[in-house]
Amino acid sequence: MTSEITSEPTAAAPPVYEITSDPKHDELEDTAAKIPSLNTLYNKFLTKDGWLGDYDYAFLCMPTIPCLGKKSTRQPPFFGLKTKLPVLLSIVMGFQHALAMIAGVVTPVLIMSGPGTGNMNLDMPTRSYMLSASLISSGILSLIQITRFRLFNTKYYLGTGLLSVVGTSFNFVPTFGAMTTRMYLSGQCPMGLAPDGITPVQLPCPEAWGAFLGTCMLCSIIEILLAFLPPKIMKNLFPPVVTGVTVFLIGAKLIGTGLTQWAGGSGPCSAMPAEGFFSVCPNLGAPNAAPWASPQWIGLGFLVFMTIMFVEFFGSPFMRNAQVVIGLVVGLVVAAATGYTDISTLDDAPTITFLWVKNFTTFPLSIYAPAIIPLLVTYVLTMVEAIGDVTASCEVSRLAVEGREFESRIQGGVLADGLGGFLSAVMTNSPMSVFAQNNGIIALTRCANTSAGYMCCFFLILMGVFSKFGTLFLMIPDSVLGGMTTFLFANVASSGMRILAFLKWTRRDRFIVSAAISLGLGVSLIPNALTHFLSYNGSSTVLIGLVDSINIILSTGFCVGAIIAIVLNQLLPEEKPEEMERELAEGVRQADSKQAAKIAAEMEEAANGDKSGMKHL
Repeated sequence: MTSEITSEPTAAAPPVYEITSDPKHDELEDTAAKIPSLNTLYNKFLTKDGWLGDYDYAFLCMPTIPCLGKKSTRQPPFFGLKTKLPVLLSIVMGFQHALAMIAGVVTPVLIMSGPGTGNMNLDMPTRSYMLSASLISSGILSLIQITRFRLFNTKYYLGTGLLSVVGTSFNFVPTFGAMTTRMYLSGQCPMGLAPDGITPVQLPCPEAWGAFLGTCMLCSIIEILLAFLPPKIMKNLFPPVVTGVTVFLIGAKLIGTGLTQWAGGSGPCSAMPAEGFFSVCPNLGAPNAAPWASPQWIGLGFLVFMTIMFVEFFGSPFMRNAQVVIGLVVGLVVAAATGYTDISTLDDAPTITFLWVKNFTTFPLSIYAPAIIPLLVTYVLTMVEAIGDVTASCEVSRLAVEGREFESRIQGGVLADGLGGFLSAVMTNSPMSVFAQNNGIIALTRCANTSAGYMCCFFLILMGVFSKFGTLFLMIPDSVLGGMTTFLFANVASSGMRILAFLKWTRRDRFIVSAAISLGLGVSLIPNALTHFLSYNGSSTVLIGLVDSINIILSTGFCVGAIIAIVLNQLLPEEKPEEMERELAEGVRQADSKQAAKIAAEMEEAANGDKSGMKHL
């Protein structure tokens, strides 16, 4: 028996799929580094397209000729974080970033280890090692910042995952100078006589470096802990009116140091004694020595300064990104050709070195209690500066500067910054922080890809391992270095002014900035102005340490300015910007007019009612 179909079969209902997010998956995991597959590695390193791509390499090399020819408006493609980047371009871009960083990485170490008041006056082999250690540490810590790791199964990360490179922080130079000065005055660093047997000089003090590193390890904990606070809270505690003043004062103090070097050096010869071993710079035994501020020193520094200006006007994008290094090379070549350098320093340097060749036996590790409070302040300010640098990196990388991902990158960047402050001290180097100048290279070359950052780290480590490269900086006369560092430190001050430019400049803002700069800049110009009224001659080590700590703060201009700005920012009530005040006043005036018109209408209506009542009567 067969069945008969009496109606059309109904279409089966399609299955319904509900898309739900995996509760175990966090979208922020996509911002962390991942191990590339074998196929990705093959396409990148073993194919022509992977090595060369279709990039316009001429863009990086074409010089700029102002006022001649029509300027091309064609722009190279933008390479974001995840964009495929040819290997050759990664190498070129990474080398650019490394060149842009070199001067900033080695300059603080050159200053702190060199001769002069507030420095350690170390011998050349030790200084050569410290320069190499700073380059190697910069490469290693930049790898951590660029790679970005998730901390176990928590919501916290380590690193930004951006092209955020790390270098020696200038913020710690003034604090170190004040600390070392106190150590020489208290006898913790040795004094002696120059070869003439008459002139008193400060002898090498590696103990100061050990005390500085040990205190930095301890104080770095504050930045590590603050990294777990929400970024909004940190921004409320340290707004631009605080950070802008602080960064400006740091730059202003350092400009004076750079100009002192430009004039011949910051050693004992800068006091311009009429006779003795340091009557000329750097001393009587140096080649072509001359008195401080002599024309030859000013001329050598001016050559470097003008080379930087020339490259900015006429150089290609590649040259402009390396303008500071080009200025140094030109200055070194001219100084060597005219007999102002001593090549024996380079000959005596080892070919290869690495971290801990000179370890904590050379630099005895200790805690210098008077420097704890100033270094805590410095670490907090470095953290706030890092927030601004990471924000700028997100902006030039065309990423959001608000929202959960942005806040996570801020958290990871600050944590890596604090951890870097600890690890750099372990690596026998001054604390390191995120560098801001590399954001300009990202904007100019339109490359924010982390592959370029990894190549930058490779070049920095390579330069540090071959120690003769770092020793080249020790051959450079102080005046040549001064022509470069003065310009470099002016960039720090202009960064502070840029932060202040974002203020609304209400009366409150002007008052805070004026109060902070008045004493902060004054102390930077006259460091001992506030350190004589507080003294203690007793035997209590606690009180001696407390007085020394206060005096270090009072002799460090940016610490004084930062404290004043922080206190006033918390105490003074917020004030509306002038435009908003005018709008508010206009609104009140219009409201008053409407209210007056309404009252007049009611009075007129009442009067009309009274007249009608009289007529009725």
